[in-house]
Amino acid sequence: MAAASLSILCRRVSAVLKISRSLIGPQAPAGTGFSLNLLPKNTPDVSSLHQCRILHTTLSRKGLEEFFDDPKNWGEEKVKSGASWTCQQLRNKSNEDLHKLWYVLLKERNMLLTLEQEAKRQILPMPSPERLDKVIESMDALDKVVQEREDALRLLQTGQEKARPGAWRKDIFGRIIWHKFKQWPIPWYLNKRYNRKRFFAMPYVERFDRLKCEKQARIQARKKNLEKKKAIRLQEKFPHLSEAQKSSVV
Repeated sequence: MAAASLSILCRRVSAVLKISRSLIGPQAPAGTGFSLNLLPKNTPDVSSLHQCRILHTTLSRKGLEEFFDDPKNWGEEKVKSGASWTCQQLRNKSNEDLHKLWYVLLKERNMLLTLEQEAKRQILPMPSPERLDKVIESMDALDKVVQEREDALRLLQTGQEKARPGAWRKDIFGRIIWHKFKQWPIPWYLNKRYNRKRFFAMPYVERFDRLKCEKQARIQARKKNLEKKKAIRLQEKFPHLSEAQKSSVV
Protein backbone atom coordinates (compact mmCIF):
# COMPACT_ATOMS: atom_id res chain seq x y z
CA MET A 1 0.00 0.00 0.00
CA ALA A 2 2.81 2.41 0.86
CA ALA A 3 4.49 1.79 -2.50
CA ALA A 4 1.24 2.38 -4.40
CA SER A 5 0.53 5.63 -2.58
CA LEU A 6 4.10 6.79 -3.19
CA SER A 7 3.79 6.09 -6.93
CA ILE A 8 0.51 8.04 -7.10
CA LEU A 9 2.15 10.98 -5.35
CA CYS A 10 5.06 10.89 -7.78
CA ARG A 11 2.69 10.94 -10.76
CA ARG A 12 0.87 13.98 -9.38
CA VAL A 13 4.12 15.85 -8.77
CA SER A 14 5.33 15.08 -12.30
CA ALA A 15 2.00 16.32 -13.75
CA VAL A 16 2.30 19.57 -11.83
CA LEU A 17 5.85 20.05 -13.08
CA LYS A 18 4.73 19.49 -16.69
CA ILE A 19 2.00 22.13 -16.32
CA SER A 20 4.45 24.64 -14.83
CA ARG A 21 6.94 24.02 -17.66
CA SER A 22 4.23 24.65 -20.23
CA LEU A 23 3.44 28.00 -18.59
CA ILE A 24 7.09 29.04 -18.51
CA GLY A 25 8.46 30.10 -21.89
CA PRO A 26 10.65 32.67 -23.60
CA GLN A 27 10.48 36.33 -22.70
CA ALA A 28 7.50 38.09 -24.23
CA PRO A 29 8.05 41.08 -26.49
CA ALA A 30 7.98 44.53 -25.00
CA GLY A 31 4.80 46.60 -24.99
CA THR A 32 2.28 43.76 -24.48
CA GLY A 33 1.43 44.61 -20.87
CA PHE A 34 2.91 43.87 -17.47
CA SER A 35 4.81 40.78 -16.35
CA LEU A 36 3.26 38.47 -13.75
CA ASN A 37 5.80 36.39 -11.78
CA LEU A 38 4.24 33.39 -10.10
CA LEU A 39 7.50 31.73 -9.01
CA PRO A 40 9.94 33.08 -6.37
CA LYS A 41 12.94 35.12 -7.49
CA ASN A 42 15.51 32.62 -6.24
CA THR A 43 14.24 29.81 -8.47
CA PRO A 44 17.15 28.59 -10.64
CA ASP A 45 16.94 28.56 -14.46
CA VAL A 46 13.46 30.04 -14.63
CA SER A 47 12.49 32.62 -17.23
CA SER A 48 9.71 35.11 -16.91
CA LEU A 49 6.16 34.08 -17.68
CA HIS A 50 4.25 35.19 -20.73
CA GLN A 51 3.09 38.74 -20.33
CA CYS A 52 -0.64 39.28 -20.50
CA ARG A 53 -3.12 42.12 -20.89
CA ILE A 54 -6.08 42.71 -18.58
CA LEU A 55 -9.51 42.85 -20.26
CA HIS A 56 -12.06 45.04 -18.49
CA THR A 57 -15.65 43.92 -19.04
CA THR A 58 -17.33 46.07 -16.36
CA LEU A 59 -19.28 49.21 -17.17
CA SER A 60 -17.57 52.56 -17.03
CA ARG A 61 -18.07 54.24 -13.68
CA LYS A 62 -18.93 57.91 -13.77
CA GLY A 63 -18.30 60.32 -10.96
CA LEU A 64 -20.21 63.51 -10.30
CA GLU A 65 -21.51 63.50 -13.87
CA GLU A 66 -24.45 61.33 -12.79
CA PHE A 67 -25.72 64.21 -10.64
CA PHE A 68 -26.29 66.31 -13.78
CA ASP A 69 -28.64 65.93 -16.71
CA ASP A 70 -27.64 64.62 -20.12
CA PRO A 71 -25.57 67.25 -21.97
CA LYS A 72 -28.02 66.97 -24.87
CA ASN A 73 -30.70 68.53 -22.65
CA TRP A 74 -28.62 71.47 -21.52
CA GLY A 75 -30.18 74.76 -22.54
CA GLU A 76 -33.52 73.17 -23.44
CA GLU A 77 -36.72 74.63 -22.02
CA LYS A 78 -38.69 71.38 -22.26
CA VAL A 79 -37.41 67.82 -21.91
CA LYS A 80 -39.48 64.85 -23.02
CA SER A 81 -40.36 62.38 -20.28
CA GLY A 82 -42.72 59.49 -19.84
CA ALA A 83 -45.55 59.00 -17.39
CA SER A 84 -45.04 58.00 -13.78
CA TRP A 85 -45.24 54.37 -12.67
CA THR A 86 -48.63 53.29 -11.33
CA CYS A 87 -49.32 50.72 -8.64
CA GLN A 88 -51.01 48.44 -11.17
CA GLN A 89 -47.90 48.39 -13.34
CA LEU A 90 -45.56 47.83 -10.40
CA ARG A 91 -47.61 44.93 -9.03
CA ASN A 92 -46.65 42.94 -12.14
CA LYS A 93 -42.93 43.35 -11.38
CA SER A 94 -40.80 40.96 -9.36
CA ASN A 95 -39.03 41.95 -6.16
CA GLU A 96 -35.69 42.06 -7.95
CA ASP A 97 -37.05 44.39 -10.63
CA LEU A 98 -38.57 46.65 -7.98
CA HIS A 99 -35.24 46.78 -6.17
CA LYS A 100 -33.44 47.82 -9.35
CA LEU A 101 -36.15 50.33 -10.29
CA TRP A 102 -35.94 51.95 -6.85
CA TYR A 103 -32.28 52.80 -7.30
CA VAL A 104 -32.88 54.03 -10.84
CA LEU A 105 -35.57 56.39 -9.54
CA LEU A 106 -33.34 57.44 -6.65
CA LYS A 107 -30.53 58.42 -9.02
CA GLU A 108 -33.00 60.28 -11.23
CA ARG A 109 -34.40 62.13 -8.21
CA ASN A 110 -30.92 63.16 -7.04
CA MET A 111 -30.13 64.41 -10.53
CA LEU A 112 -33.34 66.45 -10.74
CA LEU A 113 -32.81 67.92 -7.27
CA THR A 114 -29.30 68.97 -8.31
CA LEU A 115 -30.73 70.51 -11.48
CA GLU A 116 -33.38 72.35 -9.46
CA GLN A 117 -30.80 73.76 -7.05
CA GLU A 118 -28.55 74.85 -9.91
CA ALA A 119 -31.50 76.58 -11.61
CA LYS A 120 -32.25 78.45 -8.38
CA ARG A 121 -28.61 79.50 -8.09
CA GLN A 122 -28.59 80.89 -11.61
CA ILE A 123 -32.09 82.38 -11.19
CA LEU A 124 -33.34 80.46 -14.21
CA PRO A 125 -36.44 78.30 -14.75
CA MET A 126 -35.90 74.58 -14.34
CA PRO A 127 -36.52 72.68 -17.60
CA SER A 128 -39.58 70.44 -17.28
CA PRO A 129 -40.00 70.56 -13.49
CA GLU A 130 -42.84 68.05 -13.71
CA ARG A 131 -40.22 65.29 -14.03
CA LEU A 132 -39.46 65.56 -10.32
CA ASP A 133 -43.14 65.13 -9.42
CA LYS A 134 -43.36 62.05 -11.65
CA VAL A 135 -40.32 60.50 -9.99
CA ILE A 136 -41.71 61.19 -6.51
CA GLU A 137 -45.09 59.69 -7.46
CA SER A 138 -43.35 56.61 -8.86
CA MET A 139 -41.31 56.14 -5.69
CA ASP A 140 -44.42 56.51 -3.52
CA ALA A 141 -46.25 53.94 -5.64
CA LEU A 142 -43.29 51.55 -5.44
CA ASP A 143 -43.11 51.96 -1.68
CA LYS A 144 -46.85 51.25 -1.44
CA VAL A 145 -46.54 48.05 -3.51
CA VAL A 146 -43.63 46.81 -1.39
CA GLN A 147 -45.63 47.53 1.78
CA GLU A 148 -48.59 45.59 0.37
CA ARG A 149 -46.38 42.56 -0.25
CA GLU A 150 -44.89 42.76 3.23
CA ASP A 151 -48.35 42.98 4.80
CA ALA A 152 -49.61 40.04 2.73
CA LEU A 153 -46.60 37.92 3.70
CA ARG A 154 -46.97 38.82 7.38
CA LEU A 155 -50.70 38.01 7.36
CA LEU A 156 -49.93 34.67 5.72
CA GLN A 157 -47.18 33.73 8.16
CA THR A 158 -48.31 35.24 11.47
CA GLY A 159 -51.85 36.52 10.90
CA GLN A 160 -50.98 39.93 12.35
CA GLU A 161 -52.58 43.02 10.86
CA LYS A 162 -49.75 45.42 11.72
CA ALA A 163 -45.99 45.07 11.54
CA ARG A 164 -45.77 45.55 15.30
CA PRO A 165 -48.19 43.52 17.45
CA GLY A 166 -50.90 45.50 19.17
CA ALA A 167 -54.62 45.88 19.73
CA TRP A 168 -57.41 48.39 19.14
CA ARG A 169 -58.14 50.21 22.40
CA LYS A 170 -60.00 53.29 23.61
CA ASP A 171 -58.04 56.19 25.09
CA ILE A 172 -59.18 58.63 27.78
CA PHE A 173 -60.76 60.87 25.13
CA GLY A 174 -62.96 58.07 23.80
CA ARG A 175 -61.00 57.66 20.56
CA ILE A 176 -60.28 54.22 19.13
CA ILE A 177 -56.49 53.95 18.69
CA TRP A 178 -54.01 51.21 17.79
CA HIS A 179 -51.96 50.42 20.89
CA LYS A 180 -48.57 48.89 20.08
CA PHE A 181 -47.40 46.22 22.45
CA LYS A 182 -44.05 46.69 24.14
CA GLN A 183 -41.80 44.38 26.09
CA TRP A 184 -41.28 45.33 29.72
CA PRO A 185 -38.55 43.97 32.02
CA ILE A 186 -41.05 43.48 34.86
CA PRO A 187 -44.64 42.15 34.98
CA TRP A 188 -47.41 44.57 34.11
CA TYR A 189 -48.97 44.51 37.59
CA LEU A 190 -45.64 45.68 39.10
CA ASN A 191 -44.92 48.27 36.41
CA LYS A 192 -46.01 51.71 37.63
CA ARG A 193 -45.38 53.34 34.26
CA TYR A 194 -47.68 50.88 32.47
CA ASN A 195 -50.35 51.15 35.15
CA ARG A 196 -50.50 54.90 34.62
CA LYS A 197 -51.85 54.30 31.11
CA ARG A 198 -55.61 54.47 30.81
CA PHE A 199 -57.35 52.46 28.11
CA PHE A 200 -60.89 53.49 28.99
CA ALA A 201 -62.94 56.68 28.90
CA MET A 202 -64.74 58.24 31.83
CA PRO A 203 -68.56 58.50 31.74
CA TYR A 204 -68.54 62.28 31.20
CA VAL A 205 -66.61 61.81 27.92
CA GLU A 206 -69.59 60.11 26.22
CA ARG A 207 -71.38 63.46 25.84
CA PHE A 208 -68.43 64.94 23.94
CA ASP A 209 -68.18 61.82 21.79
CA ARG A 210 -71.81 62.29 20.74
CA LEU A 211 -71.14 65.96 19.94
CA LYS A 212 -68.14 64.98 17.83
CA CYS A 213 -70.20 62.42 15.89
CA GLU A 214 -72.93 65.01 15.32
CA LYS A 215 -70.38 67.51 14.04
CA GLN A 216 -68.96 65.00 11.57
CA ALA A 217 -72.46 64.07 10.39
CA ARG A 218 -73.32 67.76 9.81
CA ILE A 219 -70.10 68.24 7.81
CA GLN A 220 -70.92 65.25 5.59
CA ALA A 221 -74.51 66.47 5.09
CA ARG A 222 -73.28 69.96 4.21
CA LYS A 223 -70.92 68.52 1.59
CA LYS A 224 -73.71 66.49 0.01
CA ASN A 225 -76.01 69.52 -0.12
CA LEU A 226 -73.31 71.60 -1.79
CA GLU A 227 -72.77 68.89 -4.39
CA LYS A 228 -76.49 68.71 -5.12
CA LYS A 229 -76.76 72.52 -5.48
CA LYS A 230 -73.76 72.55 -7.79
CA ALA A 231 -75.32 69.83 -9.95
CA ILE A 232 -78.60 71.76 -10.14
CA ARG A 233 -76.79 74.97 -11.20
CA LEU A 234 -74.89 73.11 -13.90
CA GLN A 235 -78.13 71.60 -15.23
CA GLU A 236 -79.73 75.04 -15.39
CA LYS A 237 -76.68 76.50 -17.11
CA PHE A 238 -76.21 73.63 -19.58
CA PRO A 239 -79.65 72.05 -20.16
CA HIS A 240 -78.61 70.31 -23.38
CA LEU A 241 -75.95 68.34 -21.48
CA SER A 242 -78.46 67.22 -18.85
CA GLU A 243 -80.88 66.04 -21.58
CA ALA A 244 -78.14 64.16 -23.36
CA GLN A 245 -77.15 62.52 -20.09
CA LYS A 246 -80.75 61.49 -19.39
CA SER A 247 -81.13 60.00 -22.87
CA SER A 248 -77.90 58.05 -22.46
CA VAL A 249 -79.12 56.65 -19.13
CA VAL A 250 -82.45 55.59 -20.69
